[in-house]
Amino acid sequence: MPAKNTICLWYDRDAEAAANFYASTFPDSSVSAVHRAPGDYPSGQQGDVLTVEFTLMGIPCIGLNGGPMFRHTEAFSFQVATVDQAETDRYWNAIVGDGGQESQCGWCRDRWGLSWQITPIALTKAVSDPDPAVAKRAFDAMMKMKKIDIAAIEAAARRG
Repeated sequence: MPAKNTICLWYDRDAEAAANFYASTFPDSSVSAVHRAPGDYPSGQQGDVLTVEFTLMGIPCIGLNGGPMFRHTEAFSFQVATVDQAETDRYWNAIVGDGGQESQCGWCRDRWGLSWQITPIALTKAVSDPDPAVAKRAFDAMMKMKKIDIAAIEAAARRG
């Protein structure tokens, strides 16, 4: 039985390439089906890849090759909780290194324009520390970063 709720991600025409990239980059990810258009449509022709069913870190998704009318924005992002700097670096470098773009505070964008938050668990804990001074120091350190540096976050949280 298909998932009751599936995230639909709109692509110009690269849904299959994006899904394959995600499946090769993230655990618990795979491409399960590629569907071709049964007829011509506004941004494609019969036989073109229309949709791609995939799982991204356990989340059911469908990539739709809908054309250039709509673009991804930061209003939607995947947040990936990482356990250490090596995992943080691996995901960040995969996304940015494959034609993506760095942003601020652990955010980056893949080459298809989809936004990602590569968020170490250590950062989440530090900025939600019950001591407001600790949380503020960690938050202030994060605000100066692109990719999150866990050691720098932990050092900022300890100062005081």
